Amino acid sequence: MKILELKKVVKYLNWNNILKEVSFEVEKWDIYGFLWPNWAWKTTTMKCIMWLIEPEEWEIKIFWENWITLEAKKKIWFMPENTYLYKHLTWAEFLRFNGKFFDIKKDELEKRIEKLLKKVWLENAWNKKLSDYSKWMLQRIWLAQSIINEPKLLFLDEPMSWLDPLWRKMVKDLLLDLQEDWTTIFFNTHILADAESMCNKISIIHKWEIIVESKKVKDIDENLEDYFIHNIEKSE
Repeated sequence: MKILELKKVVKYLNWNNILKEVSFEVEKWDIYGFLWPNWAWKTTTMKCIMWLIEPEEWEIKIFWENWITLEAKKKIWFMPENTYLYKHLTWAEFLRFNGKFFDIKKDELEKRIEKLLKKVWLENAWNKKLSDYSKWMLQRIWLAQSIINEPKLLFLDEPMSWLDPLWRKMVKDLLLDLQEDWTTIFFNTHILADAESMCNKISIIHKWEIIVESKKVKDIDENLEDYFIHNIEKSE
């Protein structure tokens, strides 16, 4: 069952065509990898889906609607590649602030915050200010923030950048747990090992257009790195 559909999405920037009829489909409960080399405009694609920027041409369906409705917004969330956090707040204060956007009741919100602290291994950092964290620590906090509303469709832009192997394993386990809890995950990455170990489907975008669409990872007969490179070279 398709939870997200893009058909012929077109975007221009300064009169240059930066997305050329981008099309793909994401099924319910997929972990879907959106792979790219440099300058592929993968974040632009994600922002068009969520209507953070407006494409020139599009057909985009989310939760079977032709528009990103208010109800849809309550069921999705987005973690950008670069974190923008209120660093004068503590970890818990930051999550409480974000939880209020979703009208989560106080008692329920506190339970979720405690649960999220454990999921990202920060249960001992309840009252530590965000200004005291390193970039890779902030990445984990931003990930926790992105799932406080228990989204049904989660968009992640480079969720494991800046993380060492130990913390990347933590994030992988967290995302797999979310999938088991019926969350569909769409994430951009250029770390092919992460995509290969987690995703059931991938698309590849190169030079502003899709060159591989919704390919099942289990149907790829070579390792993902070789498959990726072969398709990039073939598209040149």
